[in-house]
This record gives sequence, structure tokens and C-alpha cells, in this order.
Amino acid sequence: MDSQFFTDRFAAHLAADELPSPGLVEEWLGGTMQFLFPEFSSVRFTTERGLRLHYQTNNLKLYTILDTLKEQLKNPAGEVHTAFEGELVNIYAALSEDADAILSGDPAARNRTEVISTYPGFYALAVHRIAHALCRLGVPLLPRMLSEVAHQRTGVEIHPGATIGRRFCIDHGTGIVIGETVMIGDDVKIYQGVTLGALSVRKDMARTKRHPTIEDKVVIYAGATILGGATVIGENSIIGGNTWIVESVPARSRIYYKNTTARPLVPRED
Repeated sequence: MDSQFFTDRFAAHLAADELPSPGLVEEWLGGTMQFLFPEFSSVRFTTERGLRLHYQTNNLKLYTILDTLKEQLKNPAGEVHTAFEGELVNIYAALSEDADAILSGDPAARNRTEVISTYPGFYALAVHRIAHALCRLGVPLLPRMLSEVAHQRTGVEIHPGATIGRRFCIDHGTGIVIGETVMIGDDVKIYQGVTLGALSVRKDMARTKRHPTIEDKVVIYAGATILGGATVIGENSIIGGNTWIVESVPARSRIYYKNTTARPLVPRED
């Protein structure tokens, strides 16, 4: 191979920004989930001191990650670290409401423990709420790394920039895509295969609102696609499965496709 190619590659490695270890990011995320929810913990903490030691050890991993990104942070790593700690209570409160919403909205769910420990939608949402808090604090890259962990594990892709209200319910989850500038209100429920995406836009429109707004108490059934930054789905609406929506929908609407011409299949005569 051409030696100049190796020289060029080496120069690129020297010039590259330092990146957090993906393994350390996953370790920290797993430790945070264990701290927030015993259902995710491989250790049964029998003393509060044991839990505090786990939290402190795991918290040091976050500081290490933020310190790696310090040149790209708007504020010192220590300030960002402390600010995120202050967000954990709010993150837990929101996720607790999410778990209750999933439990009350899914007839197949037996209890909160089942929802928290086995539902991919809850896991994806938990990771999102953590990633979104870091995103709001101006942390680069790490929120995307976290969202990709959830994406690989659950098949649910939620951009960390998306704003999601309280008591959000994801049923089944697989194949859901929620874009960066999506805004979702309270008490919304969506099913598998839903896309909340953008219409085709120029690169210079990247900082504009490109994805839809979903108001309170909307239900979106499987396979629905809703696109565009100006598209608003009004509160208390129901969006049927496999619908394609690029315009706003008034409150209390019912949108669905209905095939009125279906007939039983008749064997073809050749």
C-alpha cells in the first residue's frame, strides 16, 4: 500500500478530537439505570451506604467522560457534572410517571416491575430522558452515543434533542423514529413503526424546526408517518395505522384509511 496513505492516516489520527470510550459510556449508562431502578441492578443493595458507594463510583465515570469532552463544552466539566446530578431527581420522576402510564395503558402489563425490566419502549425512553438532559446542558456527542445504545438494543431511535412530555407511552416500540426537533405533549401514546420525521430540507435549515409537534393526549397507531416542522397534530386526536400526514390536524380528529372496496379473493380463471 502507498506509504503516503499511511502518513495521511497518521496525521488524521493526530488531529482528531479525543472521544469518550464507548465502553465507558455504556458502563456509566448501565450504572445510572441500576441506581435509578433496582430492576436493572445485578446487585441487591442491602445498605444505603452500598448504594451511595455505587453511585459515587459510577458518577466518577461521568466526570471522566465529560473531562474528555472539555474542549467542546460550553461550561467547565465540573459545572456540567453538577448540573446533571441536579437533573436526576426530575428524570426519575418523569420515568416513574412513564412506567405508570405504560402499565395502565397496556392490558398485557402485569406490574411496574415487568414494565421497567422488560419493555423496550420504557428502556428507550429512559435513555432518552438521560440523553436529553445532557443535550440541554450543551454536552456534545455523548447524548448521541447514548441514544445509539438504546437504538441498537430496542430498535427505537429517538434523537436526544426531541422534547417529550410527561406520561409518554411507547407500545411494542420496534421501528419507531423520533426526530431532533419533534415536540410531544403529555399523555401521548405511540405504537411500533411510527415515524415523526422531517420533510426534505436543505442543510442550511438544520437549525430550524423540521419535525412535527404532537399535542397532548394523542394516540398514533402502528406504521403512521408524520412529517414536517409546521405539522401539528391537535390534542386528543387519533392517528390510524399506516397513515401519511404532512399537514396539520385539528384537535379531536380521527385520521385513518378505510378500504371500502375489499372483496374476497376469487380463483383466477386462466
